[in-house]
Amino acid sequence: MRATTRALADHVDAVPDLNDVAGGDGFLFVCNAVGVAGRGVAARVDVDEIVQFLAALDHDSTVDGVHPTAIGGVPFRPGDPGEMIVPRVLLRKSPTGLTTVTTCGDVDETEVREALGPRVPRPAHSSRYAIEPMAEIGHYLRAVETARDAVRAGELTKAVIARPIAVKSSEPIDVHAVLLRLRATFGSSYRYSIDGFIGASPELLVEVDGAAVRSHPVAGTAPRTGDLDTDAISAAELIASTKNQIEHRVVIDVIHDTLLPWSSYLDWEPEPSIVTVANVQHLGTRLAGMLSQPGPNVVELVRALSPTPALGGHPRHEAVDLIERVEGFERGRYGGAVGWVDATGDGTWAVAIRCAELSPDRLSARLVAGGGIVADSEPITELAETQAKFQAMLSALIRP
Repeated sequence: MRATTRALADHVDAVPDLNDVAGGDGFLFVCNAVGVAGRGVAARVDVDEIVQFLAALDHDSTVDGVHPTAIGGVPFRPGDPGEMIVPRVLLRKSPTGLTTVTTCGDVDETEVREALGPRVPRPAHSSRYAIEPMAEIGHYLRAVETARDAVRAGELTKAVIARPIAVKSSEPIDVHAVLLRLRATFGSSYRYSIDGFIGASPELLVEVDGAAVRSHPVAGTAPRTGDLDTDAISAAELIASTKNQIEHRVVIDVIHDTLLPWSSYLDWEPEPSIVTVANVQHLGTRLAGMLSQPGPNVVELVRALSPTPALGGHPRHEAVDLIERVEGFERGRYGGAVGWVDATGDGTWAVAIRCAELSPDRLSARLVAGGGIVADSEPITELAETQAKFQAMLSALIRP
């Protein structure tokens, strides 16, 4: 299979928005206008084989440092199969402002221009919505108690318990319109749209750029009200919370210890800072370093890290076993990871949270939210945390 890469100006004069390129049926991974968007499918490849597949393509490029790229993800359960999509037309925007177009397969100029051309969501309309829990609240509260009791008994350090809800719409959900609303509200989050799986994650799992490696895990949550004084008090309480600090520290230690054997050096912030998104705020800690060379590709690091204790728990095997025993539903792609990778193994991946999984007819969506359970966790407080986290996608999906 043949791939070509050209500067965007070789095809069109104006720079399109990545959300508009993806539209309702394309592919997207973007943060702060940097990322990739694709249309059409040249190939679907197992995630563990994608770097070799991309590297084997016959690549004709007039742009240095840009390589064939795929978008996809891995599910929550460690080791389960994941799939990457190689788009027929892929637009990539780099942090430096370089914008390129990579085609894969038998793609002519007409298809490229159509892929990059104007694409607008449907006109505004009114729909009827119903929100229904997909698991009884009592079941969720008991699952939280079980996880907390396991921590208190010394069986675990932390476990993440989640619950699903369903949103049903009288009209098909307009994915393009949802992406634009997420851009307006969660522009600094990692926004993605892959085969009906859409979301806005605040959490960078891992990024590889040559030898450089970065991660920005978050764990520990407090609501935001929009009132500056109230939110400042809530942020101070979050930083001072022993429960949230323990939950966060477990995540940082595991990510650090996982990356360290691959790294020539690895640095991290000594204290967590507050990461704010539209409706909640988290404790976050940045890690950055350099990988020993030859180093792992980003997919290998994703496999090693996912799910982190922020979505699974610690120790991983015992926490995942408890989750599958007590939650009462299949997580699937929720809690796994989404992102992109290129033929050199570079890429950016986020934790798959604050998401919705649409039905094929797009008349319904499943949303999942959870929280880390430690010894001091209270079930009702954890329930409130999931309610706050659901608002990210609910506010983007529901337009009465």
